[in-house]
Amino acid sequence: MSNSLPLSRRDVIEARLAEGRQIVAASLAVEFNVSEDAVRRDLRALAAEGKCRRVYGGALPLLTPSQPMSARIGQESERKRALARAAVAMIEPGEFLFLDSGSTNLEIVELLPKNLEAMIATNSIDIAAAVMKRGDIPLVLIGGAVNPIVGGSVDASAVAAVEAMNIGRCFLGVCAISARGGISVYEHADAIFKRTLLRRSAARIALITSEKFHERAPHRIGGAADIDWLVVEDDLPGDDEKAAIEAGFSLLRLRDVTPSS
Repeated sequence: MSNSLPLSRRDVIEARLAEGRQIVAASLAVEFNVSEDAVRRDLRALAAEGKCRRVYGGALPLLTPSQPMSARIGQESERKRALARAAVAMIEPGEFLFLDSGSTNLEIVELLPKNLEAMIATNSIDIAAAVMKRGDIPLVLIGGAVNPIVGGSVDASAVAAVEAMNIGRCFLGVCAISARGGISVYEHADAIFKRTLLRRSAARIALITSEKFHERAPHRIGGAADIDWLVVEDDLPGDDEKAAIEAGFSLLRLRDVTPSS
């Protein structure tokens, strides 16, 4: 009986990895009512079989497939909301903001203060809908053909619209980041759009969950010189932080941005 339980749990983990999902050891330990050490043993066994890549706090699929924006909304919402809260603390009243398509940037909308007196531009259908629901912030929606993976428009017409803008502060959506590869995304057209967005923005910021330092994406947006700040979680491993800083990235941990309560 004791042998069958770990195997059953391991099968569940393997199935989730096959779906392209991140595995968080602490969450699985609660779900299966076992210790985190037991989950880590499962992950070590799966990694030894070549079925996952071990990362701080859990594991990732060997090749992470791109998920549509609709599937990413709601995942790790507490962590994304914490990053969004830090983003709001960086915004100045009256700014022209661009919220690039992304589930973390979507969390920013609800947290914006009522008296911000800013204008928001976005290429994201979901972010635009959230701004419209608030009803108190002027909105510019970047149009064009909607890419379901991105969750918004990144085609030639979207690029042309951004080329005509002078953006005060841009919050960039990022799929992967590394010291060697820079910041990257899964979709080729999205990378072209984001390069234009960075070029037209005075302040360029990305909100980064820790696992993105271990993701792989094929299309490079740029490097450390192309972005002003990476807002990262407090649990970012020291090795990842050191590599990013040595590559020239400027990092802000959550505790350095959000005011203490």
